Amino acid sequence: MVYDVIVIGAGPAGLTAGIYGKRAGLDILVLDTSSISGGQILNTYEIDNYPALPGVSGTQLAESMRSHCEKLGVEFARGRVTSINEKDGLKELITKKATFLAKAVIIATGASNTKLGCPGEEEFSGMGVSYCATCDGAFFKDKTVAVVGGGDVALEDAVYLARFCEKVYLIHRRDEFRGAASLQQQVLSSDKIQIIYDTTVEAINGTEAVESATIKNKKTGETSILNVDGVFIAVGTAPNTASIAGLPELDERGYIIADETCETNVPGIFVAGDVRAKQLKQVITATADGANAITSAQRYLQAK
Repeated sequence: MVYDVIVIGAGPAGLTAGIYGKRAGLDILVLDTSSISGGQILNTYEIDNYPALPGVSGTQLAESMRSHCEKLGVEFARGRVTSINEKDGLKELITKKATFLAKAVIIATGASNTKLGCPGEEEFSGMGVSYCATCDGAFFKDKTVAVVGGGDVALEDAVYLARFCEKVYLIHRRDEFRGAASLQQQVLSSDKIQIIYDTTVEAINGTEAVESATIKNKKTGETSILNVDGVFIAVGTAPNTASIAGLPELDERGYIIADETCETNVPGIFVAGDVRAKQLKQVITATADGANAITSAQRYLQAK
């Protein structure tokens, strides 16, 4: 079968593209590496800035978006796209188990968590090192943990973990946070959260599981040992583009270049969500991208 549009990725951007595309009468397939839709929002316990749904969990929002798609008849398939090729005027998408054809493609693969790259991070992944507080936080009830980062996600994680952890250290390499003022206020008002500014994590230590972290003050150069049961890393993301051949033009960080129309430099290939090079990466901007990308794809199909 030849689809009108194949969407790669089932996060908010991809799901929105599916909804808008199906309502426009297009044959849509959403391809994702996971059978559970949602992408990064699955890691968010509470979303407080999505209009009309204050406090909705990432899981709830993802399930609602997926359900909306399914009610409209959007098709879903599981697979990791390794290559996008041109074939007889169509786009050929290669996965390990199957090949798909479409008249147009929307890349909505999102971004993944950036790693610290310090000793012990890989070794203790899943044994005290985590990138998802909402996924793993409950395992650390009444324990002491560290959160590393200074943006919204790090602040959200610290506030969330403070609900049931005995102590939360919030380690940031700078002397001020980048996150929203409202989140900063929540952090500062918690008696369970201790902020450690101007500090980096040099190593994560333990035997069978995390027991401590070696930290270094950037201003004094002093190193010390912080006794913790877990380390939650929230230092940003990197685009999910490295594993796909045949991509459009990328910027120096690996994000796909496109303006607000979501059109790339390759005709018939569009981009949406956090994988697009842009300033603000939020759920609402991802959904906006999904709508813009499918609208541009529809114009492209009509012009053919």
